[in-house]
Amino acid sequence: MSTKTSPAPDPASGALPGGKQPRTERGRRTLRKLLDAAALEFGEKGFHEASISGITTRAGMALGSFYTYFDSKDALFRALVNDLSGRVGIEAGKALAESQDALGAERAAFTAFFDFAREHQEIYRIIDEAEFVDPASFRLHYESAAQRIHERLRRGMASGELRSDLDEASAWAIMGMNVFLGLKYAIWSDDRPTSDIAAAASALLEKGIVKR
Repeated sequence: MSTKTSPAPDPASGALPGGKQPRTERGRRTLRKLLDAAALEFGEKGFHEASISGITTRAGMALGSFYTYFDSKDALFRALVNDLSGRVGIEAGKALAESQDALGAERAAFTAFFDFAREHQEIYRIIDEAEFVDPASFRLHYESAAQRIHERLRRGMASGELRSDLDEASAWAIMGMNVFLGLKYAIWSDDRPTSDIAAAASALLEKGIVKR
């Protein structure tokens, strides 16, 4: 699992319920360290076995500092799910910053997600556990991802690049493909390059599976 420290979250993102958003750059860096440490702790041990002391030890800070930002392990877990979900969206947004056709946009968004999952493999265990620890966050994670895909499909239909009958179910189908390709080739094995998996996904979107 990655130990890379990520950029500080945007305090306006709602990652910290209860009005505990840090107001200083130092506070935002400390929060980022807590979230990154929590991702490793929850990713390795699972929610129930993970501990606040384990998280603060990984973050290199005193136990009492935890409560400056979170009231409980549950609150941190909710914030972490929100943070991971938001970062996936941000990475996809970066990949889409350059003008692309509709199919290229889906390939770029998938590549960004796939690379993020390979670097932060803990995301799969954390999101899976959220179904039972915090079902609302679990549902929001997938609904938000599907909404982003659906919006891209709408743009592709509006431009005439995509079929006009694509709907919300189409977005969920694409997301399902992306999630399980990530599980197989980013988490369970890493013997195929990202470009190879992205090409397979793109070919399915472009050609379907019916022989023509």
